[in-house]
Amino acid sequence: MTITITAFERSPDRGRGLARDMRVRWALEEVGQPYDVRLLSFEAMKQPGHLALHPFGQIPTYEENGLSLFETGSIVFHIAERHAGLLPREAKARARAITWIFAALNTMEPPIVELETAVREERGKTWHAEHRAILEGRVRTRLGQLSTHLGTAEWLEDAFSAGDLLMVSVLMRLAWSDILDDYPNLATYLARGQARPAYRRAFEAQRAAFAAASAGD
Repeated sequence: MTITITAFERSPDRGRGLARDMRVRWALEEVGQPYDVRLLSFEAMKQPGHLALHPFGQIPTYEENGLSLFETGSIVFHIAERHAGLLPREAKARARAITWIFAALNTMEPPIVELETAVREERGKTWHAEHRAILEGRVRTRLGQLSTHLGTAEWLEDAFSAGDLLMVSVLMRLAWSDILDDYPNLATYLARGQARPAYRRAFEAQRAAFAAASAGD
């Protein structure tokens, strides 16, 4: 049965690859699995049919052969478990790669999203500069720790894994700023991930969906 995922009909990121269906598209491209995409409006995301798949009314979801999943970390992990290419075979290396999945989503992403949200929604407030400095300091602490671990290596462990896929996806959320300029190895790491053919295919597919929706205006 063909895999079906859901994505925004009109993505708020305007086709820049930041919507979270991009992570699932990329994972499926890495393991060579075909998939269909069901595009949803914001209104449709709050309807009972979609809420039965995703109780929080978000995207993406994943459906295959009677199984439905939500949350990108869970979906990417499921794909990596079922198909070769995103997790090492050796048990200890596999466990480390899985750990990086959790690190990307639980340790790195929250402060980055908090900073991004504050910059977008609090600009103009009298206390914005002070609050932004605090949030940016937290992001820089995490980036410094990640940079130290990565060092001169290509990937977080010996080979590209689902952990790298999600870490690169999280670092992409800093594209609006110049923060990564202060961490050259992380900037190169990000570029290395985005240069992967599977990433490019996923990005072009997501961008094409946004372009098609925009053309329909």
